[in-house]
Amino acid sequence: MKNQAKFDRMLKMLMYIAGFGKSLKDISDHFKVSERTVYRYIDTFRNAGFIISQKNGYYNIDKQSPSLKALSDLLHFTQEEAYILEKAIHSIDDNNLFKTNLIKKLYSVYDFGRLPASIIKHENASKVHNIITGIKDKKQILLRQYSSANSSIIRDRLVEAFGFTTNYISVWCYEPESKKNKLFKTSRIGSVTLIDKSWQYENEHKEGLIDVFRISTYEKIPVKFELSLRAQNLLIEEYPLTEKYIRKIDESLYLFDGWVCNLEGVARFIMGLPGEVRIISPNSLKQHIKEKLSNNFSY
Repeated sequence: MKNQAKFDRMLKMLMYIAGFGKSLKDISDHFKVSERTVYRYIDTFRNAGFIISQKNGYYNIDKQSPSLKALSDLLHFTQEEAYILEKAIHSIDDNNLFKTNLIKKLYSVYDFGRLPASIIKHENASKVHNIITGIKDKKQILLRQYSSANSSIIRDRLVEAFGFTTNYISVWCYEPESKKNKLFKTSRIGSVTLIDKSWQYENEHKEGLIDVFRISTYEKIPVKFELSLRAQNLLIEEYPLTEKYIRKIDESLYLFDGWVCNLEGVARFIMGLPGEVRIISPNSLKQHIKEKLSNNFSY
């Protein structure tokens, strides 16, 4: 495992210096290794046939290096290949775990800031790029015209972004105004503006949990319920990640045995299938649904 991590770091370092020249300190700081380790890696690259040039203290790979051409052919896609790959990836549901693993394997050697367009939907590309820049430079950003599903209000939000969820669907941010860490969906952001102000609250940054119903908090609530065959099929279609918590009891009965961050998401699903889901636990889920039904329906 140690050798695999070292190999992964070496590949990323090779890609890092293949673009613009980088100083020894740049490389050392970026990969959090000593300058001595960087020297050792550079010697390894040279022994492997890469022509490493040094000018004014900046290291780069000579574009005429035969090994660079071979590596480029291996790691880069033609325009036709990229188009087909993009179509194939976007045909998979955004929350499907296979899509996540596929992307990680295909792009594991690329630097975080050089995110391939194939991963992100076109309408979100510029927003994600600016958020990545803010994270990398530790700068505050402005989420312009963010449409909140909770408050139903559209307004600008000043935040410190520090991490993404699966496939860049949402971004974890600390919001100074509310003094809370929150999850913002990239699709609900109008645009992203970089602010020339460094992070002020880095010690407060903390990623929460995200359950299979796409709800985020900082706690886990164990949940268990039985489903009909139809309910099981609909659950997996709507929330693909629930599949890992479902097991078959018999030909027409299934059991979900997992956890959620909040009762809201799972309750919404269950209320949409009356008579096809039997809640086993917790009792608070049963009570939550009863209250929802009594508050929203008049008899």
